[in-house]
Amino acid sequence: MIVLLLVAAYLTGSIPTSWIMAKLVGGIDLREHGSGNLGATNAYRVLGWRSALPIFIVDIAKGWLPTAMFPALDRQASPEWAFAFGGAAIVGHVWSVWVGFRGGKGVATSAGVLLALAPAMVGIGFAVWAIIVFSTGYVSLGSMTAAVLVPALVGVFDGPGPVLWLTIGLALFVVWAHRSNIRRLVAGTENRFGRRTREAR
Repeated sequence: MIVLLLVAAYLTGSIPTSWIMAKLVGGIDLREHGSGNLGATNAYRVLGWRSALPIFIVDIAKGWLPTAMFPALDRQASPEWAFAFGGAAIVGHVWSVWVGFRGGKGVATSAGVLLALAPAMVGIGFAVWAIIVFSTGYVSLGSMTAAVLVPALVGVFDGPGPVLWLTIGLALFVVWAHRSNIRRLVAGTENRFGRRTREAR
């Protein structure tokens, strides 16, 4: 049962939300437009906010659902399996089997996992993300800052434990996934929120 749930969690995370939306709305393969990333940010730049918002919400749900609901499906599984189910969903989002093992950077799906485990900390992290994004225009900077802030908050308010180690791991993963964005931030060439790609205009 555990193996089946892990596979189900991966497949849930691997649903290529932005790829499907781009096909439905624009008749395009999002991997060939903008940054080529299958996340809500690239969808926003290419398709606009009306398409990006539902993508963002569904990508959060892809992380929340396996983490919050799957442990109850196997009564013999310990609560700690929620971390494994959430991790499998993130892996599915970043490396989706349906689109050639491509995907997004895992920020929204990671937020969904943490929303199931530490909702108050995610709320604070989201507020910080919003402040940074709307003040600087850099989604990547907001995402990395929020990812690093959440484990710090968990450490202060909850102390050591599985949630802390998970949030540290997710923070490191989010920063690693944004390594190309870091190079562009340093070079001053990173895209800003609110400026869509030339081909989307």
